[in-house]
Formats: sequence, structure tokens, C-alpha cells
Amino acid sequence: MVLSVNERTFRQEVLESSTPVLVDFWAPWCGLCRIIHPILRGFQSDWSDQVKLVRVNADENLKLATIYRIKSLPTLLFIEDGQVIQRLDGFQGREDLQIALKKLMLSSLPKSA
Repeated sequence: MVLSVNERTFRQEVLESSTPVLVDFWAPWCGLCRIIHPILRGFQSDWSDQVKLVRVNADENLKLATIYRIKSLPTLLFIEDGQVIQRLDGFQGREDLQIALKKLMLSSLPKSA
């Protein structure tokens, strides 16, 4: 299960997290958000020991959506040590997202020994 965060819990769950966090900004009316959700769950199970995955409903958390300049949904932010390291938006579907996530993990995370 993917953890849902809001404006009250964002700081603790994301900005103060000791592990990198992939934040999924989504909305219930967003068709592409529903399509990619299973991919994100798969990503979570594959990388759960290295990355925390959380969801933010952009409609219910307008302050966060504004702070992070969310212009389209879905938008994914990779946050480490409270800083946005990479932003994934504008992907066209499942394959696009899978390629972007693979590149993100290969470039951002330390190699396992």
C-alpha cells in the first residue's frame, strides 16, 4: 500500500525522511494517474528498501501543489534530504514512466555492494 500524505504530514514523511522519497502528485479525476498507479506499486515493491513512495492528492493539498509548482498531473518528485533531486512530469504512459523510473534509480541511488 502506498502512503498518502497531506500538508500536515508532508514535512515528517517526506522532507525529514532518512531515505529518498518518490512523491506522486495525483488527483481522482486524472486518468493517467489511475493508469500509472499499478506501475508505482510495482516500483515500490522492487525498491522499498531504498526509496519510500508517497502520494499527495493535489486537489486536497493545494498549498503543496503550489509550493512544488505542479502544473500537470501526474507529477513525480524525487526528494532526498528535503530537496527535489529530480522531477518527472510530461510522460505519456506506462512505458514512458517505466523508462523514467529506471533512469532515475540508476542515476540517483548508490550502487549496492
